[in-house]
Amino acid sequence: MSIKETILDPLIKKNPITIQILGVCSALAVTTQMKNAVIMGLAVSLCTGLSCFFVSLVRNYIPSNARIILQLVIIASIVIVIDQFLRAYLFELSKALSLYVGLIITNCILLGRTEAFAMQNPPGISFVDGFFTGIGYMFVLLSIAFVRELFGSGKIFGYPLFSLTRDGGWYEPNGLLLLAPSAFFLIGVCIWILRSLDSSQLEE
Repeated sequence: MSIKETILDPLIKKNPITIQILGVCSALAVTTQMKNAVIMGLAVSLCTGLSCFFVSLVRNYIPSNARIILQLVIIASIVIVIDQFLRAYLFELSKALSLYVGLIITNCILLGRTEAFAMQNPPGISFVDGFFTGIGYMFVLLSIAFVRELFGSGKIFGYPLFSLTRDGGWYEPNGLLLLAPSAFFLIGVCIWILRSLDSSQLEE
């Protein structure tokens, strides 16, 4: 696989959420605000990239019967470091994301890329694959968060774009979009759009 395919495929052709249907739970939980989606997306991208890098680095020394356990140890260590970094430097956002950063450890995207790609490829390309798989994940998160925050609260990144009725404006926020069920529908729309762009993903 070329570098170009490794970078671009996770956005549409192999998007972890819309094509592989991975990482959906966190997509439902953190997409009420754009800033939460950005931080979560970057955290997953870094975790996936670094996990793939280090797993690839030691792949020739990992016994086949212990590879999943060792991959999880590497993933958990990186997630803990990133979680502590967020607590130290972005404490308010860390509180907003609460347990979801810690649950990156259980995100199938990470184990999927370390097992499917990093175990068969060199460290450099493995990092690129992992990082841009995370960027593909973040792309969907931002798309969903944009709709939910804009129409659910009339804001983007916390800044009001619509004049809300309670402040004498014209827009009535749609509270339904801030609830988890709305994210299911929006993810469904994203799946439909991205699969429509790539005819090979359409099911008979």
